[in-house]
Amino acid sequence: MIDLYYWPTPNGWKVSIALEEFGLPYKVHLIDIRAGDQFKPDFLKIAPNNRMPAITDPDGPDGEPVSIFESGVILQYLARKTGRFGGKTERQRIAVDQWLMWQMGGVGPMAGQTHHFLKYAPQMGHDIPYAKDRYRNETARLYGVLDRQLAENEYVAGDYSIADMAIWPWASLWEGQEQTLDDKPNLARWLGLVGSRPAVQRGHALHLDLRTAKQDKTSQENLFGRKG
Repeated sequence: MIDLYYWPTPNGWKVSIALEEFGLPYKVHLIDIRAGDQFKPDFLKIAPNNRMPAITDPDGPDGEPVSIFESGVILQYLARKTGRFGGKTERQRIAVDQWLMWQMGGVGPMAGQTHHFLKYAPQMGHDIPYAKDRYRNETARLYGVLDRQLAENEYVAGDYSIADMAIWPWASLWEGQEQTLDDKPNLARWLGLVGSRPAVQRGHALHLDLRTAKQDKTSQENLFGRKG
């Protein structure tokens, strides 16, 4: 059974969705990022960058345990482990990997900053119009790229893959990022298609209620102000 170190965020959902899609048994260890669990020594041994998600697989390479941090690497590892959702040919694997990296280097960071400057920064006394426009506009550009890709493909890399599992959790929050789907019909179609998958619904619902708690000053410091 894989140990999943998790909190219900878009990055956490990538791996919970993947584990559900792969049908791999797992045990959840909640890492309350508001309480600073990500800085605890035991977790840092698994994820030295003090970020979740992370996993420990007792049946890793050569049958030996392995711990993995960085959500994109976890997805690639699980795809190789199971032989599923990572592309069957080298060309397909390239397509999957490039869109996975596009999410890791583009949509994740940009949408994350959009959330921060639209929602959290004003609560902390930092209302910065330039930052709001900068990240909101870049997120819109990226979703335009995604919409054009989906005009020619049912899923992001052709067949359903770990690239879809990585992108969907962030793109599904488009309203909070102050985006529109009116001019992105292919993205709208894909969001509904992926969101209708039972495994996606199960992975997304994992401890979803924990997202509703309000943040106080301490939790904001743990999320944004504390140095590892």
